[in-house]
Amino acid sequence: MKTPRPRSGTRPPPAPASASTQVATAVARPAKTSTKTPAKKSATGPSRPRAPGRRPTAESADLRATLLDAALACFVRRGIAASSLRDIAAEAGVTPALVHYYFGDKAQLQQAVVAERLLPVVAQMRAPVAQAGGDVAGLVAGFVQGIGGVVARHPWLPTLWVREILCEGGALRGMMIDRIGPMLPQMMSAHFAEAQRSGRLNPDLDPRLLVVSLVGLTMFPLASAPIWRQLFGADDLDFDDLRRHTLVLLDRGLELDHAQ
Repeated sequence: MKTPRPRSGTRPPPAPASASTQVATAVARPAKTSTKTPAKKSATGPSRPRAPGRRPTAESADLRATLLDAALACFVRRGIAASSLRDIAAEAGVTPALVHYYFGDKAQLQQAVVAERLLPVVAQMRAPVAQAGGDVAGLVAGFVQGIGGVVARHPWLPTLWVREILCEGGALRGMMIDRIGPMLPQMMSAHFAEAQRSGRLNPDLDPRLLVVSLVGLTMFPLASAPIWRQLFGADDLDFDDLRRHTLVLLDRGLELDHAQ
């Protein structure tokens, strides 16, 4: 049989390329050029993560103060041992992570509360006592008046004092002995001892116990005021009444010429 001849003007279809030829063609074919414009580099360079501790100054100061106040409120209401960082964060309306950001842990937060909230208050009590010098009447009146003024401005002080200093196991008792003691009680005791040696104070008194008595006649009534006011229906009594009562009570025992 004869093979039919192709019609005039037509070409036979090309033979299929071998597998090796297809691979070689694919490798040789240039890759398509992307039409996307490369991203421009920032004029200020690559962005860097915010370094720890970097916050706007005003915001940092305000928020830090808020966290200290929240911690103090929890310490007074719940006690230091029972207050967690989560409790303090909830009191401040922030996340616990933010409390960690500013203070690290609870121990550092407690130290900050003592340094920035409690010790400045003690310094306010010390000022009128220091101004009295060696005058016994001035020392007593300065202490009583100083306690009353401080508590009027910082009503949380008596509760914190009873809970964390007076009660066994209080978290601030060691701080009271080591840091507050030299600032106020020991200074007053030394002044009383000097007045006793110079004949200006009853020799039957112990200067150290005199300081204890002054604390007992001021901080205890202030801390327990809600109780005795309700017990005796004594809402009409304020701190001026307590101050006058305390000074008159001490007048005879101290053998002072006046108690006002």
